[in-house]
Amino acid sequence: MAYTTDQGDEKTAQQRLRERRAAAHRAAERVVSRAGFRGTLRERLAHLHAHAPDVHDLDEPGDMYGNGVVGALEERVAGLLGTEAAAFFPTGTMAQQIALRCWAGRTGNPTVALHALSHPERWERDAFSAVSGLRTVRVTGEPRLPTAAEVRGFEEPFGALMLELPLRDAGYVLPSWEELTETVEAARERDAVVHFDGARLWETTRRFGRPLHEIADLADSVYVSFYKSLDGLGGAALAGPRSLVEEAKTWRHRYGGMIFQQFPTALSALIGLERELPRLPEYVDHARVVAAALREGLAATDVPWARVYPEPPHTHEFQVWLPYEADVLAEASLLQAEEAGTMLFAGAWERGGPGLAVTEVGVRSEGLTWTADDVKAAVADFTRRIPRAARIADGVEGIDGVDGVDGVEGIDE
Repeated sequence: MAYTTDQGDEKTAQQRLRERRAAAHRAAERVVSRAGFRGTLRERLAHLHAHAPDVHDLDEPGDMYGNGVVGALEERVAGLLGTEAAAFFPTGTMAQQIALRCWAGRTGNPTVALHALSHPERWERDAFSAVSGLRTVRVTGEPRLPTAAEVRGFEEPFGALMLELPLRDAGYVLPSWEELTETVEAARERDAVVHFDGARLWETTRRFGRPLHEIADLADSVYVSFYKSLDGLGGAALAGPRSLVEEAKTWRHRYGGMIFQQFPTALSALIGLERELPRLPEYVDHARVVAAALREGLAATDVPWARVYPEPPHTHEFQVWLPYEADVLAEASLLQAEEAGTMLFAGAWERGGPGLAVTEVGVRSEGLTWTADDVKAAVADFTRRIPRAARIADGVEGIDGVDGVDGVEGIDE
């Protein structure tokens, strides 16, 4: 399909919005979460410089093709998850493709059963089938994890069941521990292996009431990310039986993941394991406080309908749904940040249907200072800005309060 001017204009507008949101977030005095990736290069380097000496000997030689600090990170992950071994990967997309490719070779079945909202189905451009020769089937599309009954009753064979914990696009949802163990048992009854897409597995211990190694022990293999919850520069790990991990390292080389030096990413992952991992339960607990205050605060406004989901949150991240167009809520969020110095909703607002939008809220260290009353006050301030945001989005008013000209708002001036 030809690339039209309208498509180009829309892409430019989206880029301007992202840049404006990033600038507003950096300048805001109060935020609920300030993830490291939003920082400047100087800030990221300063963080690495300040904390790397606490997690590894910086006087040892640099890593080459996976030894040194990368090997130390792999050992740390295997120890935390209670597996025989772990392998570092530059991306989770690569790690999971390789893991499931290796399992397909062992089971003789390249079919992977997963959720319709799982990351490979929604965000990886059919990588499983296009690159790795795998075939996916969707056990369910409901906004929850697959149940044991659905796994047992699925109408065709599969070699592996992949479970995303938590299921991000459904609202960072998790099953109960009992539900999870029953689903895993159901897969085993069908002679299928179980792989956990545990990009955010680190934050599941509060919901499950179990340590990481006990959670990971349910699966045959586990993938974890170093930047989603741990604030690292990037990278991932695949953990499981030593024979699987060694085979995965061979495929890692074939896929182009055998990178010469990776010490900045590895060091940042070790820093995350040292500094962020112990705090995640605290973030989860306070996310419940923030979520309850958001619900109560929204109920006290003129907003006709609102939903905080799930409630209480299963992790330190959750969704907020409001009955307005996404561009209106995005504008209201930016106005609050730019004019009041408070950014209650730092994430993008996405269209959830006609006149309906959803955003994600995550609580990190900055959010721990917010009381329930702070949240309610910020909600009231945010909703008061929605009518003006709607006028700006419609081109009726400029961002500085001046009428728009020919339907063009004043943001670009």
